[in-house]
Amino acid sequence: MPAFRTAHSSGSARPSRTFAGAAAVALAALALTACQSGTGTKDEGAATTSGAATSTPSAGGTGKAQGGTSGGGTPGAAGQDSPQTAGAEKTSGGKTGAGSADAKKTSGAGTSAGRVLCNGSNTRVTAQPVTRPLNHMLITVKNIGSKTCDLTYYPILRFDEMQWAPSAPKDSQPQAVVTLRPGESGYAGVTLSAADGSGEGGDTGHRLVVAFQGLTPNSDGGASAVPSLPAKGAYYDSSLTVTYWQQTMADALKF
Repeated sequence: MPAFRTAHSSGSARPSRTFAGAAAVALAALALTACQSGTGTKDEGAATTSGAATSTPSAGGTGKAQGGTSGGGTPGAAGQDSPQTAGAEKTSGGKTGAGSADAKKTSGAGTSAGRVLCNGSNTRVTAQPVTRPLNHMLITVKNIGSKTCDLTYYPILRFDEMQWAPSAPKDSQPQAVVTLRPGESGYAGVTLSAADGSGEGGDTGHRLVVAFQGLTPNSDGGASAVPSLPAKGAYYDSSLTVTYWQQTMADALKF
């Protein structure tokens, strides 16, 4: 372009045509070079468009990655660049959330269906003297939890600081483990003292601890319970025994 203006200002027609021709050739060469190098006007426009296309998916991709991690406001920021993409992310996130909830629900249902041990953490235990049979007490265990629980073997009783635990008559062992659904109760009968006075070492207990056995005899079944006793306490002697856990009150008091 500078050579063309210089030739035009000289006022010579022949040189002007010569330079004009040369300028045209030069411009054509420049245009050809620009096309080959990708720096021409059209190519610059294509490069800009290509760059925008590259930029947008990059922002969207970042939005998706952060959205998957945080599930928070980042997908909204991506939505400003691409509402359709953000909407798709939201739908996908919703499906994923629902899937997680269903998985948790299934897992919870599976756990609830399994039985656990009854103990002081999921039951309410009471100890109540009865009029018949004589010198007997009834221990009642009510399942106040949300899962079915098993009462295994028999309760381990301890009055105050006594150093021994009463045994259970073998003939009081039921055919099957006592199972309590939520809201149901199980029972054990306690013979406190001999009706004929033949027992020895009588004492009055003011505090009773009821311990639960595990899946094997004399193993730890979990939290103990401390039911209230009458204000006067409970008299017991060497005849103290307790039955295996029973499904009904009548079975617990017939031994």
